Amino acid sequence: MAERFYVGTRKGLFTVGRSGSGKSPWRIERAAFLGDPVPMLLPERGGERVLAALDHGHFGSKMHRSTDGGDTWAEVAVPTYPEKPEGEEDVDKFKGQPPPWALKLVWALEQGTPDQAGRLWCGTIPGGLFRSDDGGDSWDIVRSLWDHPDRKEHWFGGGADWPGIHSVVVDPRDGDHVTCGVSCGGVWVTRDGGETWGQSAHGMRAAYMPPEKALEPDSQDPHCIRPCAAEPDVMWCQHHNGIFRSTSGGTKWTEIEEAGPSTFGFAVAAHPTDPRTAWFVPAVKDEKRYPHDGRVVVTRTRDGGESFDVLTQGLPQEHAYDLVYRHALAIDETGERLAFGSTTGNLWVTEDGGDSFQQLATSLPPIYCVRFSS
Repeated sequence: MAERFYVGTRKGLFTVGRSGSGKSPWRIERAAFLGDPVPMLLPERGGERVLAALDHGHFGSKMHRSTDGGDTWAEVAVPTYPEKPEGEEDVDKFKGQPPPWALKLVWALEQGTPDQAGRLWCGTIPGGLFRSDDGGDSWDIVRSLWDHPDRKEHWFGGGADWPGIHSVVVDPRDGDHVTCGVSCGGVWVTRDGGETWGQSAHGMRAAYMPPEKALEPDSQDPHCIRPCAAEPDVMWCQHHNGIFRSTSGGTKWTEIEEAGPSTFGFAVAAHPTDPRTAWFVPAVKDEKRYPHDGRVVVTRTRDGGESFDVLTQGLPQEHAYDLVYRHALAIDETGERLAFGSTTGNLWVTEDGGDSFQQLATSLPPIYCVRFSS
């Protein structure tokens, strides 16, 4: 059971630990990188190695590693895009200009399977996927995806200016089977470690597109994809236009049309052992992006999306306008302990699957990501 989790914010990284069994056993233990945005984290297996991505804006992205659970940090390699070949035709058809061949944001970090020592994956804006086979000491762009004609022809920016890979799902049964969520570009799958790729957003629906293009896989905007660790053929997706579920390893998706106050949101957590259970944090969609009626709620299904509980205990139920980003909801290996944070710096944890929440902080910087130590 995880006794620690990390919170990446607009102004630093915070380590939250659990000690004792009293009414409030959780507390913020330390802060690092104060003043710097920390958009993504990766606590690696074993509990002491942590990778943190920092976004220095005009000065670019940096990567730091801790080998002692966050006590100390050292700068390591950051993914670097190759130079654009002279004469390369790569123009975003929506913007009418070429996308940058330069790292703008680290948006996903995931580890390979235990038999793949040192294997890490990194999803970025403007849409490049990187792989490391030496634990992050060096990175290589996955050219097969970056050079894919569909990337050049169809991907486009959603909430960000350029397309981005925000979800990287590694099949625990086969580390060469990797699924990536692209906003906006659909769902992409490789079964050979990145040598070849196929589109896998079939069944998703993009209501923001013209009707004749709404079902096109390359036009989809998945916000976050999470698998059931014990049954990885079951995946949950919080999409711009709703909630989708796959029971075929992402080859086909089914839309869930009713889920409490809204099916719009960014974050999703999948139960690690029960493929029927998942959690979401709903909001009013499109340009609004705030909780319905000013009430922060978490929705939970325990029957594969047939019905949803609306969870409110311990959450603010009036004049609360917290938005939860796609990486700001996390679950530990028990399936009972979840933590999530908001754009207004509120942080909550539950140890009973969401039946009741405890508020840990009210004045942190806007929270980008939350991840439990593994």
